[in-house]
Amino acid sequence: MSTYKKEVGTAVQNFAGDPANPLTGQLWYDSVDSEFKYQEQVIGNAWSTQAPQNTAREGGTGSNSAAAYTAALTYGGATQPGAVQALTESWNGSAWTEVADLNVGRTLMGGAGVSQTAALCFGGRNPGGTRIASNESWNGSAWTEVGDLNTARGQLSGNGSSTAALAFAGENPSSSTLAITESWNGSAWTEVSDLSQTSGLAIGGISGSEIANTEIYNGSSWTQGANLSTARRSLASSASSSSNALVYQGSTGATISGFTEELNLGVNLGAWYTGGNMNTARQNLGGAGTTTSALGFGGNAPPPISAITEAYNGTAWAEVNDLNTARTDVGGFGADNTAAICAGGYSGVSPAGGRTLTESWNGYTWTEVADLNTQHYQGLAEFGTSTAGLIAGGIGPSVPIANTETWNGSAWTEVNDMNTARRGLTGSGIQTSGLASGGSAPAPGVQTESWNGTSWTEVADLNQLRDFSASSGTSNTSSLTFGGRNNPGGGVSLSNTESWNGTAWTNENPLSIARLALEGVGTKTAALAFGGYDTANTAATEEWSGTGSITRTITTTSE
Repeated sequence: MSTYKKEVGTAVQNFAGDPANPLTGQLWYDSVDSEFKYQEQVIGNAWSTQAPQNTAREGGTGSNSAAAYTAALTYGGATQPGAVQALTESWNGSAWTEVADLNVGRTLMGGAGVSQTAALCFGGRNPGGTRIASNESWNGSAWTEVGDLNTARGQLSGNGSSTAALAFAGENPSSSTLAITESWNGSAWTEVSDLSQTSGLAIGGISGSEIANTEIYNGSSWTQGANLSTARRSLASSASSSSNALVYQGSTGATISGFTEELNLGVNLGAWYTGGNMNTARQNLGGAGTTTSALGFGGNAPPPISAITEAYNGTAWAEVNDLNTARTDVGGFGADNTAAICAGGYSGVSPAGGRTLTESWNGYTWTEVADLNTQHYQGLAEFGTSTAGLIAGGIGPSVPIANTETWNGSAWTEVNDMNTARRGLTGSGIQTSGLASGGSAPAPGVQTESWNGTSWTEVADLNQLRDFSASSGTSNTSSLTFGGRNNPGGGVSLSNTESWNGTAWTNENPLSIARLALEGVGTKTAALAFGGYDTANTAATEEWSGTGSITRTITTTSE
């Protein structure tokens, strides 16, 4: 009989807690929690950004390849509405090169092919907008007109090789959506029966607005895959299977792009896992600290505005001494649960409204210290330590503001404003290097601003518009943002998570519980998300592992 020791090479060890650096797959007994535990590595697929096309466009198509990462071909499309192109570009694994043009410029057409040297381009819309049946064959250096489709159409799809291909679906003015499938034998098209697909990928597109979703089909059902870094429609792709894909071009709103992304398989992915629940469910609270030493304070909880403070030790929350003044929508920061600042916020105590009040936490009690110069409440960017922090944005006193103030341990100083006044934003970093993202002015947005200790600079936008989200991070080049909502009228609570590398945002695995008005602390690779609101206030806590290495408990029962 096989045993754990025989399979792994070591016996199950007993630890008073968890081992310092458990190996993936390691099993141990935690004598403190009286539980068996093991270490899991989250592995999955993710998209990574590559060199863009030479000409930004949408509505083109591409040939499939057995190695789409290193060899692909794309052709046609439109650089703007009505500006239909005949351009062709070839991909070598690192860059796109322009090659010979199509004979007939077109967009929203079908394509087939298994290499850069043999491809088909059929159907689509010509520069005049007419749906066409034209078919062209590529030999690696030039396009040649060959046998036309039987039915002229646009927005069709294609698959196969240059000598054995399928053209299916599409539309034309006379019959709108089409279900017709045609088969190509190398010289002519023949109408055949409907497709029966056994695998596939659906990437991006539009569902009310542009989406970044990837879904994988196994012949009977669809499952969610890794999201693109940016939501887009009218994109093109080259793929040999659901596990080998390159996507490129497309548009987001009015912006047409030449972006390129490839699907990476079997990579270690960051993931959220469940932590200990707070004792009091609430939203719009403040926070400080890390995943193993955090503080949560204030917020909306029954009764509506709370002074409750809780400390987290990496496993569980414990109630400690309350704030002196109950308030919600506060700003908070601090290195751990022994030293923190709570500033601004909204109080229901007469006269109800925004506050400039600041309180300092020493690990045991809150003490009132110097006030802010300006009221700040209802979603702020806040970060730093109890002796060197920053607060920016929010409402003050009745409209969104761009005001920024820094804290030196004893007083607040007004410094350079943000570029965009807004509320419901979030922030992370230290006093000399931070990031502020999202927020509404008045609708949820994607704005991101970088703080260098002196001034704010607008940088690359979030992929998901949002306000009342949370974030964690250590500088203006390392941040994580999560949760929020996408509509000022209530909208949809979000679980989306994005990471920032100093240049761009990348979609990550989502929170387990979608929510807005939550709080976040920690770093880009080790974060804590707690509290918030979806259909009701929540006490849920989730921990983020940027490496995807997670400790799991094996549930045991005793009689």
